[in-house]
Amino acid sequence: MNWFPRMLLTAGLISTLPAFSQRLKKAEKVVVAQLKEHVYFLADDRLEGRRAGSKGEQLAADYIKNQFSNIGLTPKGSQGNWFQEFPIYDGKDYSQASYLFINGNEINKKNYFPHPLSPERMLEAMPSIALKEAGVPWFLDFGAELEANKSNPHFDREAALLSKVKQAAENGATALIVYHDPEMKYQPKQRGEELPIPVFFLNKTEADKYLHDETDMLEIKLKTGFTKLERTGRNVVGFMDNGATHTVVIGAHFDHLGYGEDGNSMIRQENPGLHNGADDNASGTAALIELARMLKKEKKNPFNYLFIAFSAEELGLFGSKYFTENATIPLASINYMVNMDMVGRLNDSSKTLTVGGYGTSPSWGNTFTSISDNRYLNIKFDSSGTGPSDHSSFYRKDIPVLFFFTGLHTDYHKPSDDADKINYTGQLRIIQLIRNLIQATGDQPKLAFTKTREQQMGTSTRFTVSLGIMPDYAFSGNGVKVDGVTDGRPAQKAGIKAGDIITKLGDITIASMEQYMKALGSFKKGDKTTIIYQRDSTEYSASVEF
Repeated sequence: MNWFPRMLLTAGLISTLPAFSQRLKKAEKVVVAQLKEHVYFLADDRLEGRRAGSKGEQLAADYIKNQFSNIGLTPKGSQGNWFQEFPIYDGKDYSQASYLFINGNEINKKNYFPHPLSPERMLEAMPSIALKEAGVPWFLDFGAELEANKSNPHFDREAALLSKVKQAAENGATALIVYHDPEMKYQPKQRGEELPIPVFFLNKTEADKYLHDETDMLEIKLKTGFTKLERTGRNVVGFMDNGATHTVVIGAHFDHLGYGEDGNSMIRQENPGLHNGADDNASGTAALIELARMLKKEKKNPFNYLFIAFSAEELGLFGSKYFTENATIPLASINYMVNMDMVGRLNDSSKTLTVGGYGTSPSWGNTFTSISDNRYLNIKFDSSGTGPSDHSSFYRKDIPVLFFFTGLHTDYHKPSDDADKINYTGQLRIIQLIRNLIQATGDQPKLAFTKTREQQMGTSTRFTVSLGIMPDYAFSGNGVKVDGVTDGRPAQKAGIKAGDIITKLGDITIASMEQYMKALGSFKKGDKTTIIYQRDSTEYSASVEF
């Protein structure tokens, strides 16, 4: 699961029979053992946290493929393969196409970097450090700027830097070399408008070596150039063709955080460590495999089944979004979608299982009532069809969904989420419930879809206002692309539609999610402002009221 879900649970506790001793039948013991085997493999250190696009993710994908094949599923990925591959934008690399020479000495790539929004240029000049002359690079001691504003709580480091860059360019500088900035760090995925001139950051060692005397004149040779970085994620897709009219999609994401390279660990330090993700989401992946095995053995199957192990969920539902945009079966043939994410920590005392998506079809109420004699689970319902997992991508296509989730815990997105903490018998009870649910819908016509309230996804930042959009986290261009719009909220009233790209809110230019959140934080309820957005390459403006 890729964000803390802030779930507002509706009252809806399924009445259960009194608790019974969980004595397992022989066949159930086999399932529990297999669940444990799957989780221990997927959460092993050898897979290095299953980061999307990594070798560990490929090992996990191969394992899932082999399990699907042994069960008797057929491949239903791209072009009849098991895998459905998709690109993951990984930012820009400067090391192969940029250089910096000072007085004939090439500066090691580790000791400098160009600002990622720098234009691609090449130049040679003999500037003086102290003089600000037109036609040559300028030098900026940013440490002095930081010192001057150390008591200013409103100081914005990035805004101050951009102001200096703009000022230098307007006065004829051909580049800006910044030094004495202790917070300098290359941001390969930084988005925004291209800077007017190249900007280089020089570390303290090189700055002290070359820039200690401001009266010096230096020979500068520099080039800015970037190469696009991309890695490949892959969904694993297996199909069970029962000759039915409709198909039920059953999914779980199998990727996790790796070593926290993408900044999504709850350990707030530079190297947070290996995240094995036993609950998140080896547990759901194991349940996916064993549910496929269960359904394959059923004598009567009212549906076809499409089993999808999604990747890159932790980056923003990349894999499921890619599938729904490039589906390998007609979306119209899908009856509903079941998603399992973090189903491994069922509490033996409370037995609480949250089921999201309850409001996405009027059929769910009667269906759950018909299977309510469950001895092992106390089910709480959340009506929303959206949330921090892959069912949201199917809800966006007007497909009824259900989302099974046993709750957050202190190991969430931490290296301590390990296989020895999983409740394997609890997993068994959940997949038995899902099997019963599927059978209970077998004699019903195709389920009707209903829209629900929106679940806010994403950040711990608290806002007093909301536009009412679902951002497309897979979008790597400038701006925030709208993946969905909530009825009756400011964006919908302003005419914003899915697919639009928001580029400005009020006076704040928006190139990234971070800037979008910053913009939202500057408004309060009742404020009115202007929103700028693009639709089919045409720019539009509209008024919004929060």
